[in-house]
Amino acid sequence: MRRAVCPGSFDPITNGHLDIIARASRLYDEVYVAVMINKSKKGLFEIDERIDLIREVTAEYGNVRVESFHGLLVDFCKQRDIPAIVKGLRAVSDFDYELQMAQMNNGLTGVETLFVPTNPTYSFLSSSLVKEVAQWGGDVSHLVPPAVLDALNKRLRQA
Repeated sequence: MRRAVCPGSFDPITNGHLDIIARASRLYDEVYVAVMINKSKKGLFEIDERIDLIREVTAEYGNVRVESFHGLLVDFCKQRDIPAIVKGLRAVSDFDYELQMAQMNNGLTGVETLFVPTNPTYSFLSSSLVKEVAQWGGDVSHLVPPAVLDALNKRLRQA
């Protein structure tokens, strides 16, 4: 069985993330979405909320599993016999950082990283920008799935 992982914080998941996950799901038998736990950062959504949202918006793919992780991504991969990490690249600046990570991950355990160019429609998109625009009342409905938009609007009304 061919397995890959798409890692990230997904706070929240965007259409750009979904594009990469969907493309990976067509190339691999099983795709893990690994939601990173960073205890030093307070996210807008709790880890369990992110996982639930990702499961909801990826349910149509059928071969996507969603789990959280903390620590080294290569350990997550080793524990699940995942030989490949799939990462989306938006710009050259992404490549500079991601190449270093890919080389380190490969050097540690032999896990390969595959870079997928982001759909130009989403080349500017990040979770941080979505949150910032939404906090100021901007329309982000074309940047996130409807379920995420609902959760985002509800959370921002509570703040």
